[in-house]
Amino acid sequence: MTSESVQQVSGPSRRTVVAAVGAAGLAAALTACGSDDDASGSSTEQGAPAGGGASTEAGGSSPEAGGGGAALAKTADIPEGGGKVFSDEKVVVSQPTAGDYKAFSTICTHQNCPMTDLKEDTLSCACHGSQFSVLDGSVKKGPATQPLAAKEISVAGDSITLA
Repeated sequence: MTSESVQQVSGPSRRTVVAAVGAAGLAAALTACGSDDDASGSSTEQGAPAGGGASTEAGGSSPEAGGGGAALAKTADIPEGGGKVFSDEKVVVSQPTAGDYKAFSTICTHQNCPMTDLKEDTLSCACHGSQFSVLDGSVKKGPATQPLAAKEISVAGDSITLA
């Protein structure tokens, strides 16, 4: 085969195609991440642990509950200085100081593993060992480098709901 028999094919370069596909994939991934508000129900209420600390709620969604705005818990269910995991909603609600409630995703920012292991104010990932503060979402121990995603909640009276 001589150099004269090689034909040039016109059209987009391989680099252009890869960049276009990569941008489309990124847009799809970001859209999927933005729709993480799947509050498919509300968790059943259980009493708060005595003396603060942490509590894990492992389900109990009611089928009649709607999307956003579903009641998660009563304020008394969230220990001061700790939190409570709502596995079905993929959210942890904490009370850093009396009357101040915060919520964060329970999906690890390292490799998207769901987390339910909450002790005191620390949420741990069983996949790779990352640890996060449920009081502010910050990374306490890697390999994760990004904090937990904040979730919107509202407190009305003694009821905490996903916003």
